[in-house]
Amino acid sequence: MTLLRPLLLAASLSSLLPLAHAEEIGKISTTFRLLSPNDKVVVEAFDDPSVAGVACYVSRAQTGGYSGAVGLAKDPSRFSVACRQIGTISFAKALPKQEEVFKESASFIFKHVRVVRMVDAKRNTLVYLTYSDKLVDGSPDNAVTAVPVSGQNIPQK
Repeated sequence: MTLLRPLLLAASLSSLLPLAHAEEIGKISTTFRLLSPNDKVVVEAFDDPSVAGVACYVSRAQTGGYSGAVGLAKDPSRFSVACRQIGTISFAKALPKQEEVFKESASFIFKHVRVVRMVDAKRNTLVYLTYSDKLVDGSPDNAVTAVPVSGQNIPQK
């Protein structure tokens, strides 16, 4: 119970942070299932909530079948991320060295796909890392992408 309290507190506090919301761009079927939904790869996009002019695209596996149809399936930890400059980059606020910018459920309750933005001040670049977590153990599967910022320095906290 001693270990569970900090985990529950962290989970409840992280739900208060302003995170980006994804928009589904498209999906393709990867496994045919005769009487239930197919397994799919889904592509979603979101704009960085603190950096105007940067959009990220996340692809992830989505389990089909009957459990997937009712939202009880555990999606695999296979995904990628690509972030790009889509306009003039501007900053809503000074950025911390590392900040979670996206979180989406990948199972009924305890697994999430997350995207964290890191600031590489030496190279004046924004680095985005995607990974998954679970309440007890996460996955080492991850993907990374970077967006260089030219013409201005990244404001940091």
